[in-house]
Amino acid sequence: MIAIQPVLETYRPDDFSLWPVAEPLRPAPEGESLGYLALSGLLTPAEVGTALMLIARCNDIDPDPDAGHDRPPRPADPLDSFLHGLLTIDCLFASGGLRAVDCSTGVTLLPGCCSGLEDWRRVYDVLDGTGQVFLGHDPDPVVELSGDSVRLVVDIDRSDSPVIELPAVELRRLLDGVGRDLADFVALAADWVRLHLPDHAEPVIDALVRVLAVRPGDGD
Repeated sequence: MIAIQPVLETYRPDDFSLWPVAEPLRPAPEGESLGYLALSGLLTPAEVGTALMLIARCNDIDPDPDAGHDRPPRPADPLDSFLHGLLTIDCLFASGGLRAVDCSTGVTLLPGCCSGLEDWRRVYDVLDGTGQVFLGHDPDPVVELSGDSVRLVVDIDRSDSPVIELPAVELRRLLDGVGRDLADFVALAADWVRLHLPDHAEPVIDALVRVLAVRPGDGD
């Protein structure tokens, strides 16, 4: 059995206090990854808060007029300031991607550095015959078409890299499942946002839909 999940790379929440978040399962030095949080409609409220914190933090970037950023200045209010990038950046980023696990062999493919969950739909391109899709670097995971099968290579730079191989039709089914997981997460997060961030609810929900590349019909 092979499973594919949409995941966010997680970090220690530090002294974050703008809304409730889950405590990490284990300690880690400042800035070091704690692993991955799989997104679905089954998260606890605290995990939803953590996911939103992680996505907002990825986009917590000051406007730079010298770089051609046509964005309003960062507001002074702490909450408005933290959400500013999420609500004003056109091309949003969410550190993470797709995690694939072959439960029969234990082989696991994880997103590489600088991989973003917002690009998860690019894996569909492999099924349309467009060749390889790289999912970050160090390691360098790759998805590639091989006849009627797809190879999920854990690290293309390793000659002995573990590989998960599955029929192309099965990968499409699993990707459709990723879309459902993300749509379910957005529906869950929408209720959370309306409760905890009522003054920012609709813009935040719209931003989540964009950064997670959720489309109509994904929840069907």
